[in-house]
Amino acid sequence: MPNIKSAKKRVITSEKRNERKSAQRSALRTSLKKARVAIADNSDNKAATVKAASISLDKAAAKGLIHKNTAARRKSRLAKAANAAQ
Repeated sequence: MPNIKSAKKRVITSEKRNERKSAQRSALRTSLKKARVAIADNSDNKAATVKAASISLDKAAAKGLIHKNTAARRKSRLAKAANAAQ
């Protein structure tokens, strides 16, 4: 643990940020997994889950959780897989 007050604060804030970031990343992975499972099963709510995953990717990119090109690439691959499954 650091001795300087500002360094103590940085440790606390970085822990909070890391906790928030890991929760957001987990939620993003969950939505992507749901979409992939829906595509693989060719379920009825495939379009809705793909759309929800796309929205969550956009939000993650806007928050700086992932790069915007990464979000675009993943959205493209999801859409491509959904269209191929029809």
